[in-house]
Amino acid sequence: MDTAIFTWSRLQFAMTAAYHWLFVPLTLGLALVMAIMETLYLVKKDEFWKKTAKFWMKVFAINFAVGIATGLILEFQFGTNWSNYSWFVGDLFGAPLAIEGIIAFFMEATFFAVMFFGWDKVSPKFHLASTWLTGIGATISAYWILVANGWMQNPVGTTFNPDTVRSEMASATAFWEVVSNPVAVDKFFHSVLSGWFTGGTFVLGMSCWFLLKNREVEFARKSALVGAIVGAAGVLGGFISGDRSGVNAAEFQPMKLAASEGLWDGGRRAPFSIVPGIEVPGVLSLLATHDIDGYVPGINDILKGYTDKDGVCVPSAAEKISMGKTAIAALKGYRDNRESDPEKASEFRKILDENVKYLGYGQLDTPEELIPNVPLVYWSFRLMIGFGMVGILLFLLAFFAMYKKKLQDWKWLLWLGIITIPLAYLAGQFGWVVAEVGRQPWTIQGLLPVKAAISSLSAGAVKTTFFVFLGVFALFLVIEIRIMVQAFRKGPEIEETSKA
Repeated sequence: MDTAIFTWSRLQFAMTAAYHWLFVPLTLGLALVMAIMETLYLVKKDEFWKKTAKFWMKVFAINFAVGIATGLILEFQFGTNWSNYSWFVGDLFGAPLAIEGIIAFFMEATFFAVMFFGWDKVSPKFHLASTWLTGIGATISAYWILVANGWMQNPVGTTFNPDTVRSEMASATAFWEVVSNPVAVDKFFHSVLSGWFTGGTFVLGMSCWFLLKNREVEFARKSALVGAIVGAAGVLGGFISGDRSGVNAAEFQPMKLAASEGLWDGGRRAPFSIVPGIEVPGVLSLLATHDIDGYVPGINDILKGYTDKDGVCVPSAAEKISMGKTAIAALKGYRDNRESDPEKASEFRKILDENVKYLGYGQLDTPEELIPNVPLVYWSFRLMIGFGMVGILLFLLAFFAMYKKKLQDWKWLLWLGIITIPLAYLAGQFGWVVAEVGRQPWTIQGLLPVKAAISSLSAGAVKTTFFVFLGVFALFLVIEIRIMVQAFRKGPEIEETSKA
């Protein structure tokens, strides 16, 4: 394998995914914020809330437009840079993405048009329904994408077909196994709640900016309250869904869990590492198994083999690689003899079926390939948690300041609100680093290594497109930020009726 193609393909996909995730969480968060505001307008019959909702809809529209373009580029890369992956699981992986495009995206786009352009063309109730349905469409869209991603983390409902050399749905009910995959469900809730945290933080932070400028004070105060409520719900819910994600990682991706904790040697009452050298005994076992005496394997245990919490002996990495290579040899023997010598082919098929579980491991060369970048995963996890805790502190202080009617007076808190905006974005980015780098070397967990999933391209072609995309994305980001800045400088243009 050409390592240059492998490296540049990974870098290009990582760059595109990270850039796309700048827009998704704000879309999810603002969708809820503006829906709440328009609901208040319909309930209170107050034009103030209509103008407030329209302003945040403008911000939503700017973000939504750029997010669509980056999402399309991201999906195209499965066909251009990862064609072996697309061939191997294209039918299964493509199904949720197709549903996302046909149902969720069109629903989102249709009602977005009514929401943005239909204020004076449809009834207030229909317009409110369109606003909520735009947000619901965005959320459903996220679900189907995360169904596809969750399947890569935990490939349920599939069997390997040696005749087509593809992973295919095992039965008529397999699709529902994929849709209800516990990893996908938990990733969905965690990602959507992360979006609420980001969107709420953004609204609160920008409201703080208006208050620092002593502009549109009533708009800023009330927007800050809605943003703080949405953001607090997101970050608190995110910690709860994160707990479920930890349990799933312990069951389906123990190496990811071990890497995120820097746990080389596991055991019962496994400690939780706050930072290197500072550990809390038993907490990792409690988080991973909901039992303080639960067994959590470390990186070395996974490489050497261990007995899991159910008493099942898990083979060592070397044994898995050996069985995987046996499966690959049996696959070749089966395909070479299935027409000329069916009896011999049947013997090879039996050997293949006995070892097919480890087919993906047969494409690895050494056990050490199973270890992801431990420092990157370890620190990304802590930064994600740390920035989330900053968000909790911000929301608590903001609620207290609003209760005391001191929000505009506490300049330091207004600055904290502004500073927390990039921290919320970084929390989401670091969360995806944990999720994706933590499962290396797998494109599909235990089934297809990343190095076996790439397309037959030249390193130069991938490198060139990397810098082309980087330039285009940078241009899009500059344009979006400039439009956003102009929108905030102009403001909502709401006449003040009261002062804080």
